[in-house]
Amino acid sequence: MFFVTGAKNISQSGQINERRSIYQKFREVDLLNKKNTVTALKPGEDRAILLGLGMILCSFMMYFVLAITILRSYADSVWTEEGVCVVLNSTVTADMNCSYNCGSDCWRVSKYPCLEVYVSVNNTGRVSRLSHNEDTQDTSSECFYVPRCQKDSVAMHGVIINISERLKMNQQVTCYYDPSEQQETVLLTRLYDHSVVFHALLWPSCVLTGGALIIVMVKLTQYLSRLCDEIGKIKR
Repeated sequence: MFFVTGAKNISQSGQINERRSIYQKFREVDLLNKKNTVTALKPGEDRAILLGLGMILCSFMMYFVLAITILRSYADSVWTEEGVCVVLNSTVTADMNCSYNCGSDCWRVSKYPCLEVYVSVNNTGRVSRLSHNEDTQDTSSECFYVPRCQKDSVAMHGVIINISERLKMNQQVTCYYDPSEQQETVLLTRLYDHSVVFHALLWPSCVLTGGALIIVMVKLTQYLSRLCDEIGKIKR
């Protein structure tokens, strides 16, 4: 009877030790998998953070370029008020000289007709000269439109005549004027209006938001991983 009881105790202790060894093996495998996962995630997280920081840096560079180009021109423009202009007179006057590139260190002179357009702003009786945009105003203070200079002066003449006919057909056009009336000239279009500025700022804002979201998601993942590890230690 004694030998039977001893044999049972030996077999039970052997089963317990075997179960413990199996549990320890599973535990070692689990810890090894966790270590491998952490080791694999660490370089990926670093690359993701670098990507986010790179996107943020690129967005700031884009903001800087926009600030010295589009935003400066938009802020310096005095033609801020939108109104309705009634075309009073559209006349082709004298020819204007322009120069075009004909090769390396070669410039030749061509001519285009000057179209002068006078309008009444908002039916107030104020007569102003109409210009196409800010560049045209800076290039020529008299002509409504300055075509791209080329050798074929007949083609440039046809462009100006076509614009003149369209203005005669459309008596009322949307225009932009200076509310302080320091500039007597009004513009048909603005180079950089609200929509242009909005679309110019949209893309760097999207890049900045995307970079910030990447960094936030990585930090959130790291926090949740540490929280899970702490919860697992408490349960053990």
